[in-house]
Amino acid sequence: MRIIDLSSPVDAAAWEPDPVVHHILSPSQGARHMAEEMREHLGIDFDPSVLPDGELLSLDTFTLTSHTGTHVDAPSHYGSTASYGTPRHIDEMPLEWFHRPGLRLDLRGRPTGAAGVDVIEKELARIGREPEPYDIVLLNTGASEHLGTPAYFTEFTGLDGEAVEFLLDFGVKVIGTDAFSLDAPFGDMIARYHETGDTGVLWPAHFTGRRREYCQIERLHRLDSLPGPYGYTISCFPVKLKGAGAGWTRATALIDG
Repeated sequence: MRIIDLSSPVDAAAWEPDPVVHHILSPSQGARHMAEEMREHLGIDFDPSVLPDGELLSLDTFTLTSHTGTHVDAPSHYGSTASYGTPRHIDEMPLEWFHRPGLRLDLRGRPTGAAGVDVIEKELARIGREPEPYDIVLLNTGASEHLGTPAYFTEFTGLDGEAVEFLLDFGVKVIGTDAFSLDAPFGDMIARYHETGDTGVLWPAHFTGRRREYCQIERLHRLDSLPGPYGYTISCFPVKLKGAGAGWTRATALIDG
């Protein structure tokens, strides 16, 4: 089996609207930290200098949002109520959704904004296959070329609400994108709202999740490294964050043989 990594890194050196903070304790600092913790919480005195090279274990502390790096959005991220009942958190979602055949749609070269049903229909006709129930649909927009820069958050193609509904009608439960969001960039949506006064152009892909239960994978990476539009299994189990609206994932494609 060949495994292709489809995840973008959590990198404190990369540009983020919510900056990542990465605090590192070296192995020697970790030894002193452990000794201090044992003394404070367990009443045990221990001299870390007796350890080999005075070192124990390193320790990394990251400060970041649950939407940093490749992550899965849960229904509770889309709103506090839904027409189908109480939206579930990420730790409540069925794992069966996140280990399924993948279907990649090529949206590269499209302008910044929201693609509609016509775009999806044309791409499905090109690849000669429609989604099966529970397939994980992946949108290769080319946005990952800007990863780590401000452009990653402002220049990409999302879906409009009708396009999301169209994919869900096939029985799809998980839609992934290599972009920052499944919706169009914030600036594009708000500009269209100011121009038209239509609130329906604001976050329609996300708000579809208030009517129909589904998950998004955002900030995927290297979707062009897949061997084709289908023929592999996507594995993207979200981290079990209790009561959270999203969870990080190490998304991969599994290719037999």
